[in-house]
Amino acid sequence: MTRTLQSIDPALGSVVGEVAVTSVGEIAAVVARARAAQPAWAELGLAERARRVTAAAEALKVRAIEIGTLASHEMGKPLKEAIGEVSYCAESLAESVAEIVTALEPETLEDKSVHSELRFDPLGVAACITPWNFPVAMPQDVVIPSLLAGNTVLLKPSEKTPLCAQAWAECLIGAVGRDVLALIHGDEMQGKALVQADVNLIAFVGSRAAGKHIMREAAGGLKRLVLELGGKDALIVLDDADLDLATAFAARNCFRNAGQVCVSTERIFVHERVATRFVAELSKRAEALVQGDPANESTQIGPMADAGQKSHVLALIEDAVRSGATVAVGGQTKGNFVRPTVLTGVTPSMRIMQEETFGPVACVMSVKSDDEAVRLANGTPFGLGGAVFGEREHALRVARALDTGMVGINKGCGGASGSPWVGAKESGFGYHSGKAGHRQFAQVRVISVAR
Repeated sequence: MTRTLQSIDPALGSVVGEVAVTSVGEIAAVVARARAAQPAWAELGLAERARRVTAAAEALKVRAIEIGTLASHEMGKPLKEAIGEVSYCAESLAESVAEIVTALEPETLEDKSVHSELRFDPLGVAACITPWNFPVAMPQDVVIPSLLAGNTVLLKPSEKTPLCAQAWAECLIGAVGRDVLALIHGDEMQGKALVQADVNLIAFVGSRAAGKHIMREAAGGLKRLVLELGGKDALIVLDDADLDLATAFAARNCFRNAGQVCVSTERIFVHERVATRFVAELSKRAEALVQGDPANESTQIGPMADAGQKSHVLALIEDAVRSGATVAVGGQTKGNFVRPTVLTGVTPSMRIMQEETFGPVACVMSVKSDDEAVRLANGTPFGLGGAVFGEREHALRVARALDTGMVGINKGCGGASGSPWVGAKESGFGYHSGKAGHRQFAQVRVISVAR
């Protein structure tokens, strides 16, 4: 009898739908089919692979409302944002493919005696394991460069969002073929089996703990890894910051998607000269956010993805309060909802200042100097993103001292078109996007002849 996986709406508690679970015993056969299909996929050449992948954009556009609605029901994202995620993926696909093609085209190097060509060839079979918080954008970020590099792909989406991920994948499968892209459905058990299977590349987006497990398991075969792991992003607000700009950013980046974003701002270090004003304004903005049914057009903040995620967030808030923190606003819960929360009186040793919260909680700490802010911001094993708000040159000096892969000055951490998405320290191993990131999905091969 085939076991099924039910997808549950976190706002309503109702069953959205179900998919058949891939048994662990089936995974080797799925991998074997992908490996058998890989040579023909690679033989098509980069241009033809790009043409076929780009063709999926039309199917994505046609199904954007359907897939976005599924995503909203599966993980609680406001409907407008969920449909927007899918629409963006459809509309940006051709541009993304063009950027990846440019990165993967052969590159020539010459000196007085040797002509060399750098080729970016397939690795073989790629396993892509993706999370639930951006259940369409995250698969697209790792599956597309894998396919264009000439690899066949096994996608294992989160067990919390299998329906929208499958619908997205079907659009691609219609363009590239069923064994070129195949789905593995299940939970941690299927993910571990896939990591242990006969694959050449593992691209994973998820927790630091899972990333460490994958590294250990991949070591035996020295499988190639692209790991985007957790974050504990800091916002530093300098004494010369535009407070309206800084608090607007903080409210948006702490609470959007109910704080379930890898680069959510979780820690805020504010110069003592402006700390009182900052907390008052951020609290006002937090209280004004509309939380409720994701299907309502006015809703800005939905529920946590499930009861387990809600329990994790509440446990960190309660631990902080027991240790002396104060809830300025928020903290209330109902069902799987957690109100946007501002905590003051936090200290660096509190769990909520060290562990990834992944919830709508802003922890604000007053500091006396730039040096203190930098020291505290760097005081975790994480190093994904961050932001510094203040006078431009002043903020740039502070930003250069942060141990993170990405830092925004008076903005979020995302870079210009073509920038990689990269973490430092324990927030990543390898990275994706941008020219160098796209090339990590391929085998670099140097072919040289004498001149």
